[in-house]
Amino acid sequence: MNTEKYFNEFVKYAEENKLTLESVAIADGEKVLHEHHFVYDYPRNIYSHTKSYMVTAVGMAIDDGLLDLDTGLAELFPEKVPDNADPNIGSVKLRNLLTMSSGFGQPYLMGAMRRAGQGYPDYVKFMLGLPVKETPGSRFEYSTADSIMAGRMVEKVTGKRLGEYLYERLFSKLDQGFPLWENCPQGHPIGGGGMALKLTDMMKLGQLYLNEGKWKGEQIVSADWVHQAGSKQIEIDNEGGDVWRCGYGYQFWMSPYPDSYRADGAYGQITTILPKTGLVVAVQNPEDGNFDAVKAALHEMLLKPFGG
Repeated sequence: MNTEKYFNEFVKYAEENKLTLESVAIADGEKVLHEHHFVYDYPRNIYSHTKSYMVTAVGMAIDDGLLDLDTGLAELFPEKVPDNADPNIGSVKLRNLLTMSSGFGQPYLMGAMRRAGQGYPDYVKFMLGLPVKETPGSRFEYSTADSIMAGRMVEKVTGKRLGEYLYERLFSKLDQGFPLWENCPQGHPIGGGGMALKLTDMMKLGQLYLNEGKWKGEQIVSADWVHQAGSKQIEIDNEGGDVWRCGYGYQFWMSPYPDSYRADGAYGQITTILPKTGLVVAVQNPEDGNFDAVKAALHEMLLKPFGG
């Protein structure tokens, strides 16, 4: 496949149609094949793309035998469970957090909510004091709180802050440095967002998953975890007919191309893994742009042709 031809046509279309796109790149499992920046290349907030980094930490902790998908949230934080806690709080398992089906029934600790002070000062204590309105695992309800709680579970069993753990096990090996990362009021990295990375650093996670967890010959996270995280684990509502709303794995979204999935951050911070053709496609977009237009062009001009 002539990836350069498709890539250049996409860049030309983006420029001619004034798409609000910051950068785009294509890589295989070893190197960046094509890269174009419409604005200065800088580490930008990748928002919920961070969730896919967090879940890689979960996978490594599971590989090490420190966590299990059926480990309970309250089980790891008994000291933070209030006396009047919902009796179903013990039913919230790690797998429910990873599939956005915790049972709390609505979003919590989203960006604007954190800015407004929700959960201050202790996010874990706050969540463990909430009612569990639904049976955990029964329904997808996107909530950054689920990701934050999963990240805190990693911290509890490893004895390290999430940034420290990921730096030692992932960032340093992928030559990403130590990224800027939003912390909670108590100084814990936000497992659901707030990491800042340049485009080609951000997409290294996609290359790692394309390589079934290997980086330069070293197994960073198990191939079994890669397959689990990148496979549909729960159905999601799609009343609007959005072609990209086709299921959710473990902190990765499914994509409508064979065996494909993506790390997905607000406003269009996207890394799509395309195993059939051995490619990764990544984009970064501004907060004030028109991502719907970018998404349509990306879908038709790059992802469908490269999807296999």
